[in-house]
Order: sequence, then C-alpha cells, then structure tokens
Amino acid sequence: MSIPKEPRQLMINIMYLVLTAMLALNVSAEIFNAFKIVDKGLIKSNAALEQSNDAIIPAIQDGAKKKESLAQYAERIEPARELSNNMEAQIEQLMEDMIAATNGWVEDKETGAQTDDLKGKKNMDITTRYLVEEGNGAKLKQALIDYKDEIMQLVDEEDRSEFEKNVAVTIDDQTWREKGKASWSHMNFDHMPLQATLPIFRKFQNDVKSTESAFLNYLAGKVGTTTDVVLDKFTVVSAPEKSYVIKGEKFKTDVFLSAFAGADSKTGISISVNGKALPVNSEGIATFEQTASSVGIKKFDAVASIRNPVTDEVQTFRKTFEYEVGERSVSVSASKMNVFYIGVDNPVEVSAAGVPSGQIQVSAGGAGGPKIKKNGDGTYTVNVSRPTAKGEFAEIRVSAPGLNATKDFRVKRIPDPIAKLSGKSGGTMGAGPFKAQIGVYGDLQNFDFDAKCNIAGYRVVRVAKRQDPEFSTNPGSNYTAQTQAIIAKAKPGDTYYFENVKCKCPGDPAQRELNTMVFNIN
Repeated sequence: MSIPKEPRQLMINIMYLVLTAMLALNVSAEIFNAFKIVDKGLIKSNAALEQSNDAIIPAIQDGAKKKESLAQYAERIEPARELSNNMEAQIEQLMEDMIAATNGWVEDKETGAQTDDLKGKKNMDITTRYLVEEGNGAKLKQALIDYKDEIMQLVDEEDRSEFEKNVAVTIDDQTWREKGKASWSHMNFDHMPLQATLPIFRKFQNDVKSTESAFLNYLAGKVGTTTDVVLDKFTVVSAPEKSYVIKGEKFKTDVFLSAFAGADSKTGISISVNGKALPVNSEGIATFEQTASSVGIKKFDAVASIRNPVTDEVQTFRKTFEYEVGERSVSVSASKMNVFYIGVDNPVEVSAAGVPSGQIQVSAGGAGGPKIKKNGDGTYTVNVSRPTAKGEFAEIRVSAPGLNATKDFRVKRIPDPIAKLSGKSGGTMGAGPFKAQIGVYGDLQNFDFDAKCNIAGYRVVRVAKRQDPEFSTNPGSNYTAQTQAIIAKAKPGDTYYFENVKCKCPGDPAQRELNTMVFNIN
C-alpha cells in the first residue's frame, strides 16, 4: 500500500488497517472457540464409546462359556483392550507434553481454579518442533499403523478381509505426497496452533476406541453364532384388519400368542375372547370378529394358555385390546408439510371414510390464490401464488353424499436457502479445494419439495496479509473471469468474504439477500 501525502487520507488508511486487524482477531477467536467445542464433543464421544465397550465384554465372556471351542474368543478381549489402552495413553501423553511445555491451562483470577482455556492455544512453535522436527508425529503415525496390524492379528485369518472394513484407524499416506509436503507429520502439524491439534488427537483416540468396539462386536458375533435362543416370554397379540371401522361394518382381528412358531401337540394352545373359546389354526392363530353396532371405543379381553414344553407347566396370559367405531368423515392432509408453498407443487391427499373415491368432489378457494388439480393416482396438487396474511387461509373444500368439509392451510414463500461453497457456509478450507470450486449455490436445508433457488449475484473480497483487499462483483452463481482471478490467488493465511449474496426462489417477485460467508484458507 503506497503512503498518501495527505494527512486525512493517511489517517483513513491507518483506521482501515486497524479495523481489518480487529476483524481478523475476532475471526481467530471464533475459530479457536470452535476448536474447543469440537474437542469437548470428542471427549464426550470417547467416554460413550468406552462405556459401550465395557458393557459388551460380560456378554462375550458369558457366551464363551457355553462351548469349549468358544473360550478362545473371550481370551482375546484382554490383549485387545491392552493394545487400545496403550495407544490411547500414548496419544494422551503427546497432548500433555505440549500443554505442559506451553505453561498449561489458564487459571480463574478469582478462584484460582483451572479453566478450559489453554495459555499456549495459539502457539505454533511447540507443534512444529515437537511433532515435526523432533519426530514425535512420525512415531505416532507408526504406532497407529502397528496398533491396527496387531488388532488384525487377533482376528481369525479368514475374517480379516471383511473385518478390516470396520477398522476406524487408518493413515492417509497419500495426500501429503500429492500436496508436495515433506511428510505426513508436516502436513498435519506444521505451524498448527496447539488448540487446533487437540481435536486431531482426540479423533485418533476416537478411532482407536471405535476399532476396539468393532473388534468386541466381532467377538460377540463369533460367540453368538453358536448360541441357542430360548423363547421364554410370551404375550397375547391382536392383529386387526382395521382398528377403525364404520358403523354397520364388521370388526375383524387375528388373536395369537407372540414368540410362538406354531401350534402342535406339545404346546396345547387355547385362546378365548370375552370368555368364548376360539378355534386355533395350525399356526397358533385364532380369529375373533363382531359387528360394530354403535359408535365409540370398544374393548375385548383375550386369554391365551400354553403348556411350556420344557417345564410342562401350563401358563395363562391375559390382555385387553380396543378398537374404535366411527361414522363417515373427511380427511384432508398435505403430504409433505402442513402449509402450502409458493412456486412448487403442493401434494394433497383427500379421503372420506366409507365413501367411494368417485363420489368425492374437491375444490380450492380462500386466500393465497390456490388452484387444485387431480392426479392420476387419486391424489391432488395445489399451487398458490401469494402468502396469506394473519387470519387468512387457503381452503380445500370437500363434498360427498352427506358430507361437506373444509380444511384451512397457511401459504408461505419458500424458506431462505443457505449460501454455500463446496458444502460449507464458512470456516476453513484448503487452498486446493477452494480454488477447485466454480461458484456459489443456495442449499434449501430440510425442505421436502423439489425446488431450486438460483443465485443472482454476490461480491467476493480477498483479504491477504500486507496487501490491499481485492473485490469482485459477481453476477449469477458461477464465477466470472474477474472472480476466478481473485480466487486463483488463494493461499494459506488469506481470508475470503462472500458478501451481498442474493438469490431468487420459485414464486419470488424480487431477489432475497442470503447469509455472508467467510472462508479462511489453510
């Protein structure tokens, strides 16, 4: 930046530099806070995995007792756990060494208690020296490789190929070569702030615990494949053809004892409903039916008796079931959401209990300008043109012999999409992936309709160290030549802002303004 001779312009330039520095500090603080949040999340995840792994061990040991040939699988638990614990401890020691070398944790000024804030969280010298130059990163890489190999040796040889698909511990030994880095350690840790490396180490610990979990589940499968399942609990089940019937129709249900494969001479199943014995077929099922003579909730008591073929004891099970008898009614429901959206086809289903579909008449009216058409499969499609105000509704009107009903729906415009680049709306991105993008797009998250919002334009700002900001106003979604030229300059340490992002969604009379995106290039 040239130094202006006019004092006023000099002051403006200095103020701009100070503002840019303050903005960079704010972004940095947010990023370090994000690292801390991710680290805490991984700690909780690791604790949950540890608890899950502890819970499965007794089941493996119990299963292995059933046959002498299964004992070998229980014997592999302790070696696997020892390998995992040692690997996890080694990773933990690396973190503790670097934290100690950077003066540990910040203490609360009032209580003197340790906080969750690192004194050396921005320290890049310790990670570069300890992990890259002194070779501890390379030792970690080899230890992870050795851990995986030793776990694989505990798996039966014929199962190793399939089991390896579930192993979470993997080392990417290709990307650093493709990027021209000196080593795996150099790619992952060189000039990385200490706070940023902690989630990486926690992730390695998570991979170890996940691999241990996969191995324990493998042992459980080996033990469980030869165990016998004994059904020793039973309950009465009613399986009606319909739980809601129209007055005058018959209610029909199958009543049977669950967890039973079929009736035979050894079991002697008997079933009764409301004190009346029912014939039981060869599959252990009895059928109960009665005419629905009045509207309301109807109940019936089912009793099933069975002789346990193991103990020769006769057991009786009782349960009360209910069904509802109703009269003709109309149901109108939006298939995807309980509102109508402008610019898309809104599917609607209409039904009238006890009325043939050919006798149902459906129309639309009210606010929002609704129009409705019937589809070939008997459903309907509604299109609307404007949002409804408070207290206004679009109406779907249904008529049939003896029936007239109206269902109200609010009308809204399609929700704002989220501006994204390569699936992200901000944060860190490598220079390579950042340069590979061709433009910005709008993501309609959690929106069930097939709709697309087109990006109308945005402004790209590149802020590089010790350089003036560069700007490009980009019409449309894809980069223009001017924008591509700015994007192509991306290098680690640069910050890119995507501002004034505007889009237009189906049915929109005017453009919308979307979120600003900030990307830090690493």
